[in-house]
Amino acid sequence: MAKRLEGKRIAITGPRKAEELSKIVQNMGGTALIRPAQGTVFLDEPELGSGISEWIRLKPEWSVLTTGMGLEALINAAQEMELGEAFMDTLAQSKIAARGYKTANALKKRGLAPLVRDDDGSTEGLLRQMEQYDFAGGSVLVQLHGDPAPKLVDWLEGRGASVRTVLPYRHIAPPEEQLQQLLDDILERRVDAVTFTSAPQVRFLIQHAAAGGLEEALRASFDNEVVAVAVGKVTAQSIREEGIDRVIAPREERMGSMMVELAKYYAASRGEEAQSREVAQAEDTV
Repeated sequence: MAKRLEGKRIAITGPRKAEELSKIVQNMGGTALIRPAQGTVFLDEPELGSGISEWIRLKPEWSVLTTGMGLEALINAAQEMELGEAFMDTLAQSKIAARGYKTANALKKRGLAPLVRDDDGSTEGLLRQMEQYDFAGGSVLVQLHGDPAPKLVDWLEGRGASVRTVLPYRHIAPPEEQLQQLLDDILERRVDAVTFTSAPQVRFLIQHAAAGGLEEALRASFDNEVVAVAVGKVTAQSIREEGIDRVIAPREERMGSMMVELAKYYAASRGEEAQSREVAQAEDTV
């Protein structure tokens, strides 16, 4: 990779794989600043265990899986409870709908394939592909992804399904001092771009800014000086829903692709600046 991020300071907000993303930034000539905006906590075993037991007991017609990490957590917990085989049999006997390539890969590792896959990595893409199926009177168990999913649940219930949910893990905010450091870096222009790899990261940052009356100042910074960068379409949509319009995101949800897209954005910006200078110089000679 060419040094296409030379001189740029990039804030890394995702706690998972922060080191890997930092290395990509450094290889491209930029400076990576780790600024966690999210913490992930797995639920305690009894709570997770009750969800697994219910899944096995209900034997739902449909199993809707929304993240690879969540599916792995369920499988690991089921194995610890000595219910691994029963849980996998229950999944295999149900119609599986899967969102995201990581979920599909986790299933493939276990010899399972989803009946329905999203068409773009998003919940909306999954719903589009589920449109052709009849859910009336059917039972559906949904593995959530750290947050409630009212749109998905409402969609299923609106088509007559009986829906239960399991939350393998939930997202929590990091310590306030970490969010404050990131907020200060953005408002004081100590960073050129901020990378987001999940929706909770931007939500926690916005909530922290709002608590201090700085929500609009934060949005203004993203609109003007600091670039918001999303790992993929789903995260990008979440950022826009928080009122941040300028978002850079790759077509494919990959960390390397995210940084390449940011480098392209800067290259295009430099091209526009150079063109503006040439126009100004030409006007001066007239």
